[in-house]
Amino acid sequence: MPYELKGRNILVTGGSAGLGELISTTFAEHGANVAINYFNRIEPAQKVQKACQAQGVKAVLVKADMTCTTEAKRAVRETIEGLGGIDVVIANAGWTRFSDWSDLDSMSEDEWDRCWSANVKVPKALLSEAKATFDANPDGGLMITTGSIAAVSQTGSSMPYAVTKAAQLQLVKCLAVTVGPKIRVNTVLPGLLLTEWGLRYPEERLEEVKSAAVLKHETFLDDCVDAFVMLARNTSMTGMRIQVDAGLKVEGA
Repeated sequence: MPYELKGRNILVTGGSAGLGELISTTFAEHGANVAINYFNRIEPAQKVQKACQAQGVKAVLVKADMTCTTEAKRAVRETIEGLGGIDVVIANAGWTRFSDWSDLDSMSEDEWDRCWSANVKVPKALLSEAKATFDANPDGGLMITTGSIAAVSQTGSSMPYAVTKAAQLQLVKCLAVTVGPKIRVNTVLPGLLLTEWGLRYPEERLEEVKSAAVLKHETFLDDCVDAFVMLARNTSMTGMRIQVDAGLKVEGA
């Protein structure tokens, strides 16, 4: 039976820009109340908040650093306080830095740790904090993470990002078999998204990636968000990944 999104309370981490912005506004269009997490730029977050409120739903802002587990847990508590509960966590925020794969020391020890915290420890912390409420909800709850095709390939912005996104994929599977049956945990693995972050790649590299994809284009944001909506509504899927990459890494799907 499809999970009705109308009236649900949803936290979207990194919800003020890029993929997170469209996730926030799309779930609002489906009638969900949204807590929009941001880190340091309040103006874009306020813009997304207004767009969500225009759909007739409740939208609140939650300032928190999603590279820190303590902050992540606080964001869940503030969502519950601001919206009156929590039904869905979209763990969309992550962290990386463009670095040279051929230089094994191009990322510092602290940066490796920051990647690990943002991409593995924080999703786990979000679910840990939401679990009691999810278990108490009549219809349970769910978490969907924003993964990456870097998890199933050996390319991307940095080696630590690829390694920790692979770990996140395993985390999703481990959590799914641990917290069921009332809680579902899934992940979406996007390919190249032409967000503010994706557009930091040189134009030559962007064209190379598009050309390498079977469908010869980037991953369209709308198509990617559709996967989040489907996973939220589908009550027969847990521990699963949906790869939305225009056929960029078919062998990894």
